[in-house]
Amino acid sequence: MYLNCHSYYSLRYGTLSPEQLVEAAVARGIQVLALTDIHRASGVFDFVQACTEAGIKPVVGMEFTKGYVCLARNPAGLAQINAFASQVLLAGGDGPERPPEWEDVWTIFPFSRRRSLQSLGKNERWGVRGADLKALWNVKDLGGMVWCQPVTFLNKQGFSMHRLLRAIDQNVLLSKLSPKAQAQEDERMYTPAELREICRDYPGLLDASERLLADCTFSFDFKMPKNRRLYGSSREDDLALLAKLAYEGLRYRYPRSDREAKARVEKELKVIHELHFDAYFLITWDIIRYARSRGYFHVGRGSGANSIVAYCLGITDVDPVALDLYFERFINPHRTSPPDFDIDFSWDERNDIIDYIFKRYGAKHVCLLATYVTFRDKSIYRELAKVFGLPKAEIDAWLDPATAMREVSSEIQTLIVKYGNLLLDFPNYLSIHAGGILISEEPLFAYTALEPMPKGFPICQFDMYVAEEIGFAKFDILSQRGLGHIKESVDIIRANRGVDVDVHRVQDFMKDEEVRGQLMRHETMGCFYIESPAMRQLLKKLDCEDYLTLVAASSIIRPGVASSGMMKAYIERYHAPDSYEPVHPLMGELMKETYGVMVYQEDVIKVAHYFAGLSLAEADVLRRGMSGKHRSRAEFERIREAFFVNCAAKGYAESVAREVWRQMESFSGYSFSKAHSASFAVESYQSLYLKTYYPLEFMVAVINNFGGFYRTEFYVHEARRCGAQVEAPEINASDYLTSIRGSVVWMGWVHVKGLEKRVIQDLLEARRQGGPFRSWEDFVHRVSLGLEQAILLIRVGAFRHLGVEKKPLLWEAHARFQGKAVPVVAMEMFGDEVSDLGVLPDLLHDPAEDAFDQWEILGFPLCSPYDLVSDLPKTLLNADFAYDRGDILGYLVTLKPTRTKSGDRMYFGYFVDVRGEFFDTVHFPADLKKYSFRGNGVYWMQGVVMEEFGHRSLRVQQLRKLGWRVDPRRED
Repeated sequence: MYLNCHSYYSLRYGTLSPEQLVEAAVARGIQVLALTDIHRASGVFDFVQACTEAGIKPVVGMEFTKGYVCLARNPAGLAQINAFASQVLLAGGDGPERPPEWEDVWTIFPFSRRRSLQSLGKNERWGVRGADLKALWNVKDLGGMVWCQPVTFLNKQGFSMHRLLRAIDQNVLLSKLSPKAQAQEDERMYTPAELREICRDYPGLLDASERLLADCTFSFDFKMPKNRRLYGSSREDDLALLAKLAYEGLRYRYPRSDREAKARVEKELKVIHELHFDAYFLITWDIIRYARSRGYFHVGRGSGANSIVAYCLGITDVDPVALDLYFERFINPHRTSPPDFDIDFSWDERNDIIDYIFKRYGAKHVCLLATYVTFRDKSIYRELAKVFGLPKAEIDAWLDPATAMREVSSEIQTLIVKYGNLLLDFPNYLSIHAGGILISEEPLFAYTALEPMPKGFPICQFDMYVAEEIGFAKFDILSQRGLGHIKESVDIIRANRGVDVDVHRVQDFMKDEEVRGQLMRHETMGCFYIESPAMRQLLKKLDCEDYLTLVAASSIIRPGVASSGMMKAYIERYHAPDSYEPVHPLMGELMKETYGVMVYQEDVIKVAHYFAGLSLAEADVLRRGMSGKHRSRAEFERIREAFFVNCAAKGYAESVAREVWRQMESFSGYSFSKAHSASFAVESYQSLYLKTYYPLEFMVAVINNFGGFYRTEFYVHEARRCGAQVEAPEINASDYLTSIRGSVVWMGWVHVKGLEKRVIQDLLEARRQGGPFRSWEDFVHRVSLGLEQAILLIRVGAFRHLGVEKKPLLWEAHARFQGKAVPVVAMEMFGDEVSDLGVLPDLLHDPAEDAFDQWEILGFPLCSPYDLVSDLPKTLLNADFAYDRGDILGYLVTLKPTRTKSGDRMYFGYFVDVRGEFFDTVHFPADLKKYSFRGNGVYWMQGVVMEEFGHRSLRVQQLRKLGWRVDPRRED
């Protein structure tokens, strides 16, 4: 009888989760239920699981906006429905008036379409609902009709929620919502008794519905792996190939024949084969092989770096033997969730990798993983306020973080808060997971419809948690700009120095004394993951000089560890290993490597398993829950309870158990895998090596990748610190991106604000075809541009090497263009004619004018900012803080806001001194109340030098912002 039920995966329409839908059915004594979300299969597997647990028979299908409902008679029917829905979604409309007539699918058309369709096929029926009953009195033959009353909500409140969702979807005021855009008020879940009363004159409709539902069966094996099963022609071939590759890699990675490594390879291969992950490893290896064939760099990270087989296959560059990473963190027979490899590629190469995967393994078998963007926090309040008609200014004022919605002063605001809380975490729309890809053995339509996305690759209709539950192990193909600057560095070094750098010689980099010195001096600006002021401070405090310490630093810098106070504890214990007493002797043994501090996700598993006696599967659930990735809060709470019960059974004092739990819980949402940290540290070493030996080329690559912690201005400053001569864009020397020849760095045209791409392309093409520009006249004859673009080029100094000053050239430009663009063809008609400007007055030029032009056009001057300060006082201190107190000048690089335990705002500052060196400052709340910041610029500061573990910073007690010089052109 319940042929057409919606969950909240009927986005901005349904009001019930699949679980709530099933709970309501149980409460009403319903035995069979069909889920038919609109154009979505997102809730199918949650629904099937909930029905199975509740003893209800699940039927699955889909409703289409043309009004018909399709029910799968069997799993093949769901695949047919999903394939059809994918076509509809790809086309971007509502679909055809009539779907195909399938053998494995029932199609139910609205009763209102009897006149337009006229006849039904074998597996087609008319769906009758309450509003249609009055029209049945003159219908003689009720054959082919079934009861098909939609279920969208449970009660009047649910109907109100539905209307609000529809108003949000339609972007209209609630009062203007069209009846056609919303469900009818009777689309609630009636009890079987209520339906029999409603249909008392037509009981055959209910009987027909029950017969139709009885014909539908949907069974699903949640445990069977769904990934592509084979890489080659058979499992035996896959095992043989995997073993061959692993042992070849073993000889490469461990040339001196490491017995422990060999034994571990044998052990891992056995487990991989037993758990049917041979193809998973080989497909990942194949992706890496393709990337290398294209000259792409990658970093394999995540829990996959716990595997020595992955290390030997070249998937990762992390040695799990040296780091004591255990394979069970990645794959073990008890693990409740499938493994996944995280593979990072450069941001500009990732799409090509994804394209290869789709073409290599088949478009019907590959998709990107989805994620649900939900109504969260104040976004739902804002959406509701709009449909209730509140003006934007009033909404902004009410939701201002400073007021924290303290006043709920009107009836409308009360309703917004009420329904906002009810709609919290409802799916709003589907988006793309950061990097997840599924490669399926069966065509993906067996599980999901596919939706088009702007990037061109389709996504499935469920998230990573559902993918895991139904048996998928995803591949994470991610992107980052850190790899981009490593790759580009290698290319620039080859072009500028004629040297080929192998950045995969990471083990050599770790032993290199020059690289070690670079790390100890914490000269890491531009280096992946270790360039921020906080990280550079930490490296100094740890006297970091080796890989293992860098791995730990990469993890303890994370907010979870830092906010718990364990980062400070780690630093203290690092310098004095015998200075602490572990909370329990066993904890001291388990956490020996990290001085009793829980630093890694693996530590959570170790403690949960060896200290509290939880199974590896339970420990992994706990680890995932503390990473913010649990799907079932109830399961997490069950394991939490088991933790304390087991601790009590082992005789631990309650205070000890609670302290251990507190340490574990401090990771919540921020914990980091040791394998992740190790992978990041590998990439950090690659960056460090390049910066140590090829600093100019490295900084140019960083500038060109437009990523990193700092603004472009400071990467340019760093290039200058490393010995570069930095030049503003110039018509015969500069390219689109920043370039280097010898030790001269030429800023790229991309940095010139307002310069059109068309002009840049014309300029570069004209130079390629006709050689260098010989004069201003030669330039304007070969490049089509107007007055505005010409002024930009002149002011940035693009013609400075042609022997003509800026100001006469500006006169010439105004005379020539007269505010209009002159195409190249028109210019050529005049030959070499030069405009007659007569005798120009003496036009004086102050070098400071160039700096002000650069500031406006590039975003920063190419001189020292101190050259532009109006009155530069003499000060006692420089960045080395040679005295315990005094004053200093600092050009602000960045400020990090934070709050004290009492909630007061304070800052950590990072500045450049007059000599161009960097230093740190601390600004406590009491000092900020008297002396506050006033934006970017140069500050005079006075305070006391503080030292902590060898790192010196200035506690600023007074500050004032210094004024800039007046542009000489505006002095009058």
